[in-house]
Amino acid sequence: MKAKFILAALMVAAVMTSCCDGGKKQLFNGKDLTGWVCVLDANSNVPTSEVYGVKDGNIHIVGQPFGYMRTAEKYGNYKMHVEWRWIGEGTNSGIFHRVQDGDKVWPNAIECQLCSGKAGDYVMLGGSKISEIECVGEFPVKDRNGDFEKPVGEWNEAEIICEGKKVTVYINGQLQNECTTTTESGYIALQSEGGPIEFRNLYIEEL
Repeated sequence: MKAKFILAALMVAAVMTSCCDGGKKQLFNGKDLTGWVCVLDANSNVPTSEVYGVKDGNIHIVGQPFGYMRTAEKYGNYKMHVEWRWIGEGTNSGIFHRVQDGDKVWPNAIECQLCSGKAGDYVMLGGSKISEIECVGEFPVKDRNGDFEKPVGEWNEAEIICEGKKVTVYINGQLQNECTTTTESGYIALQSEGGPIEFRNLYIEEL
């Protein structure tokens, strides 16, 4: 009887733990890049392992050559949490959403800009479109609403909600940008474009 009670208690605890986790799916295990596909400029001869890696439990991206690391799995409706900081000086990077098939240095995707001083701008890559602006030129941009970044070296937080064709981004808790895309699913990617940057606490909650 006592054994049955202990088993039941353990089952309840497991259910409660699952509920308290809020249905979060971790995108980074804190140890290695399992679940990620690393992409670099096709003209580069640098091994991906020299650009993308893990240091002190954080994803560490060198920034050169250009490219990105993307999830192996596509996602549709979700809320993503991610934290980032610059190492040394603020340069350039981004978080890609709705990344379409066909890995290349500039994929079809919506970029949440992380370029120092411009975090929260939207950049349309690879011919992607949004309805809020006229998407002309190689890299159309929809400007952010305000500046909410922390000083270089400090950790910043981004919350990005992709639901249907709508993409909304918050930087350090402040609404920063919104747009309506033409795609409703795709990969998620972290960019190499500039200098050293680190990421941690990457997870999504599927909606």
